[in-house]
Amino acid sequence: MDINTKFTPQNWPEHPEQATMEGKNKFVGFWIFLACEVVLFASLFATYLALKDHGPAGMTFSAKGLYELPLAFVMTMLLLTSSLTSVYAMYHMKNFNFKGVQTWMGITVILGLGFLGLEIYEFQHYVHIGFGYRQSAFSSAFFTLVGTHGLHVIIGLVWISSLIFRNMKRGLNLYNAPKYFIASLYWHFIDVVWVFIFTVVYLMGVLG
Repeated sequence: MDINTKFTPQNWPEHPEQATMEGKNKFVGFWIFLACEVVLFASLFATYLALKDHGPAGMTFSAKGLYELPLAFVMTMLLLTSSLTSVYAMYHMKNFNFKGVQTWMGITVILGLGFLGLEIYEFQHYVHIGFGYRQSAFSSAFFTLVGTHGLHVIIGLVWISSLIFRNMKRGLNLYNAPKYFIASLYWHFIDVVWVFIFTVVYLMGVLG
């Protein structure tokens, strides 16, 4: 299907993200990239679990009482809600509603910024009480795992924001539809990783 075709809601393809060969290639390439990301985070989780009880100079350390579980819960709700808003954006994309795509993607960015702001606040709090990156093997593993996820959040926010601003006057077409879809999938991946972080780091840390 030609990307230069003039589309309406009536002739818009059911799966615009894969209606062209370029779109299909982006889709396949993204899953290959995602496989590499899974390996990266699996390694970081394994490192964290191996070092989570190791305090300064080999001393035994417990994370119980360290983590701010209510704050982590609010962060989780923000990120999960942002995943839902990106789903709404893709729903509007499939219905050729460009304004709906832009609006819900914009809300996704706002929620993501809220999450990022709370994460920065959390890091500053831990450093203030003496739990810095170089304080112990455990703290290094924690900041590396959660910080790497935070970096991915920043990348996702820049990516989605760029799509919103670059396509404001272009409207929806078969060239940018796959880009919106892949960005949405990337955001879902970030959310899934955070659910694991919330469970393994925060819940297990507080309950363990």
